Amino acid sequence: MFKTALRNVLAHKARLLMTVLAVMLGVAFVAGTLVFTDTLGNAFRNQSAKSYDKVAVAVTTYGSADDAERDPGVSKQTLQKMEKLDGVASVTGRVEGFAGVAGTDGKLIGQGWANKGGNFAPGKDAKDPSYTFAQGAGPVQDDQIALDKDTAAKGEYHVGDSVRVAGNGPVKSYKLTGVFTTEDGAVNAGGSLVLFDTAVAQKLYLKPGWFQNVSVAAAPGADAQKILDEVKPLLPKDADAKTGKALADQEAKDIERGLSGLNQMLLVFAGIALFVGIFLISNTFTMLVAQRTRELALMRAVGASRGQVRRSVLAEALVVGSVASVIGFALGVGLASGLQSAIGMFGAKMPAGPLIISATPVIAALAVGILVTVIAALLPAWRAAKIPPVAAMNSVHGVATTKSLVVRNSIGGFITLAGAAAIVAGAAAGKDGKYTIGAGAFFALIGIIILIPLLSRPVIALVRPGLSKVFGVSGKLASQNAVRNPRRTGATASALAIGLTLVTGLSVLGVTLGAAIDKSTTDNIKADYMVQNAANGSGLAKEVLPALRKAPGVSAVSPKETSYLKIDGSDQSVAGVTPGDIEKVLTVQPVAGSLDTLGRGQIAVDDTTAAKHGWKPGTQLPVEFFDKKKGRVTIGATFKESEALGSFLVPSELLAPHDAKPYIPEIYVKMDGGATSANEKALVTALGDNPAISIMDRQDIRNELGGMINTMLYIMYGLLGMALIIAVLGVINTLAMSVFERQQEIGMLRAIGLDRRRVKTMIRLEAVVISLFGAVIGVGLGSFLAWAIGQTIKGSIPHYALVMPWGRIAIFMLLAGLVGVLAAMWPARSAAKLDMLTAIKTE
Repeated sequence: MFKTALRNVLAHKARLLMTVLAVMLGVAFVAGTLVFTDTLGNAFRNQSAKSYDKVAVAVTTYGSADDAERDPGVSKQTLQKMEKLDGVASVTGRVEGFAGVAGTDGKLIGQGWANKGGNFAPGKDAKDPSYTFAQGAGPVQDDQIALDKDTAAKGEYHVGDSVRVAGNGPVKSYKLTGVFTTEDGAVNAGGSLVLFDTAVAQKLYLKPGWFQNVSVAAAPGADAQKILDEVKPLLPKDADAKTGKALADQEAKDIERGLSGLNQMLLVFAGIALFVGIFLISNTFTMLVAQRTRELALMRAVGASRGQVRRSVLAEALVVGSVASVIGFALGVGLASGLQSAIGMFGAKMPAGPLIISATPVIAALAVGILVTVIAALLPAWRAAKIPPVAAMNSVHGVATTKSLVVRNSIGGFITLAGAAAIVAGAAAGKDGKYTIGAGAFFALIGIIILIPLLSRPVIALVRPGLSKVFGVSGKLASQNAVRNPRRTGATASALAIGLTLVTGLSVLGVTLGAAIDKSTTDNIKADYMVQNAANGSGLAKEVLPALRKAPGVSAVSPKETSYLKIDGSDQSVAGVTPGDIEKVLTVQPVAGSLDTLGRGQIAVDDTTAAKHGWKPGTQLPVEFFDKKKGRVTIGATFKESEALGSFLVPSELLAPHDAKPYIPEIYVKMDGGATSANEKALVTALGDNPAISIMDRQDIRNELGGMINTMLYIMYGLLGMALIIAVLGVINTLAMSVFERQQEIGMLRAIGLDRRRVKTMIRLEAVVISLFGAVIGVGLGSFLAWAIGQTIKGSIPHYALVMPWGRIAIFMLLAGLVGVLAAMWPARSAAKLDMLTAIKTE
């Protein structure tokens, strides 16, 4: 029977081609994911091990120059004590923070969040062991810097050039003394690294004479644990000290944990692709079995048992799955290698390292490919075994009738209703209903897949009159062909439905979230510009505020300074603002009292917080400031609760005496004439053409927030693209095999006057009808799921209201129709080329 199976595979190579492609693509996705993440993890682990290779003990501190109660880090005197310990070869102190390098165009080089500055710490040999200089040497004076090789290349800088660098303060020009190579994570992520002389870096980022981090190198033969035990007593209370090996091991675990999330996400999409492939595989073997009814019946007649026939079909699936899996694995290895190169397109780079092909991806890819193929062939194999020997005398292939689908439809209806009920229940439960919706979505999708053959008849019947009217007999035949075998149509449409369910659901949620962000921006921001540090999370220097006030055309400026006070005994986050200007740049709706009281040193509280504590205008509260000094504040006004404002508005002047270095994440600016190129230029000039400061108008704010959502959507579309490609292969496969199956019928149609053009039209319309049917199911279910998920998150997102992206949905439907047209090109051409006399004689 295995020889028979192998002979059948070789005899039907062309008809099994699409099945091989489907399995191959799914396996390639799985293999590529596993090989890529293994390679990535190995490269980062090697980098981590290398970075701690010469480190016996590493010390990390969490102090701040503004905290008067504890040391800002490790002092120079402590470093000198460490150097005298037995077994210590050298001690290197580090400080770091944000540093932005201006390119030749004046704009920031790098990603902002990954732009770092640090200190050049030479040893006795005048070299810093962490950096290898390709050109020049490290900085040793106040006006000197060194740059990493990638940043120097991007800015077209050479040793001796003047380079403009900005931190949280004003821009300053430095002389470039050297260009170095590094495996620093910030540079690998597409950022930059600037090295300053140690004294300069300490002044910029911490405090003269102090270090944030310390690396201790051991002398040959020294015990790292013994050094660690002697170092710990010398450190401040909040310092964390570990051996280099412990840190390397911890970092390796962190890398593995981080990559695990990426691995799981990619494997989910690989699973979706393979799940879609099941329909194609099952359809292929079902049609092959139907076309070989007489052959299988003859095998039964000459003595083959049902089990032997079943095993024969499964053996065919095993051969197809094995071949496809091997090719798919090879393709996956190529995909992993390509992903390594593709990372560079996003401005990042991988640490150097070989491609890692372990046993796990090999076994997983081959097992998944073969298993999926065999499972998909189980039902066709079971049907093949049921063919009676008497069928050998019948040349008509049995087609499932509507009556035979009654049990299937009853089961499908029950599962669909149960799934829909769970989805509605999850939506009603709000934020606690996500898992219920997930379970409901699974059962609803399974139920719809079971019901699709039943749904195909009434849904396609709706378009039949239009097709007949527009395309005549070709349209009528196409609509009839699409429903003549409901199971086949259902399986083909299901693949498209699954992909479009996910794509539509993601699109509806993405557009809805974008609209909520847009409304929030429009409703809350009155300012023409928002000024931020280019490094997200880093604050602006306090000198930026007076510089903006002096810019021509500025009518109102207010920071949204973040500080923490203990108000009435509890810690509270407060926003420091400019009285009189805050209402002009942000929407503040007074509820009681007057916001003018901010100008008299009083504070404003949102109405929800005030009601919770029983506060009202005139209430005096005890307060403890950032520097631990105590006082009392008076509530001058309450305002309507707003996510953009926080719970407390406090005059910046009230906070200034207690915080020498305020944290100002953003400043809002209102200008005469609104947002214009001239006004933006005036702000840029006022800030000294600082590349580290970002000036955004309201549209830029919308684009930045909405852009993240769109980027995620496009990534998801790309990952789901594999499943959609397999769905397209399914349409091609179904049509191609259907044409082969209907050769006699097509020959008869040609004989009675249907010309080649109308034959092509008939096949194309059949493909379009099936594709659009799947698209309608997918769009409907995807929209329903998006609504349900939205109900669970709307409570935490201001202005959330479901928005249907009709434009995108129309594009999805058009693309589904186009998929049908393209998928039908080869089958339609094959049908039109059939010789009518030969076709009529074909059985």
